[in-house]
Parts: sequence; C-alpha cells; structure tokens
Amino acid sequence: MADAMRDAANSAAQHATAMKDAIADSGPVRMLSRLTYSTAYALSFGIVYTAVFVTQLLPRDNPVMHGFRDGADAAMDSVNGA
Repeated sequence: MADAMRDAANSAAQHATAMKDAIADSGPVRMLSRLTYSTAYALSFGIVYTAVFVTQLLPRDNPVMHGFRDGADAAMDSVNGA
C-alpha cells in the first residue's frame, strides 16, 4: 500500500513539473488553458485516489462497502440509461 501511495505521489509530482514547464513555454491563453487543465487533473486525481484508497482500507463484507457497491451500480445504471 505504501508503494502505491509513493508511486501515485511521484506520478502527480512529475505531471505537475511537466505542466509547469509547458506553461513557461507558452503564451497567456495557452497558459490559462494549461492551468485550468492542471487544476482539474489534480482535483480529480485527489478525489478519486482518496476514494479508492479509503475503500481499499475497509473490510469487504460490511454495510459501508455494500452501500458503495450499490451506489456505484446505481450511478452506472443512470449513466447507461437503464
């Protein structure tokens, strides 16, 4: 688990460095676009990674996990139009 967290942190840091370098080499409109992208990327990465990490820590057969599973199934059904 610690290796996965370290790898994720390194990946996010590498991505941030690449975005910083790309922003430095571009004009103001492109810079704003990259900044918006980087912000959305970091926000979604943080939310999804945290949710996955927390669910991995919880025991599989309990009401919380059943609720997560049922909620995820309902969301997928809603997205797929079922």
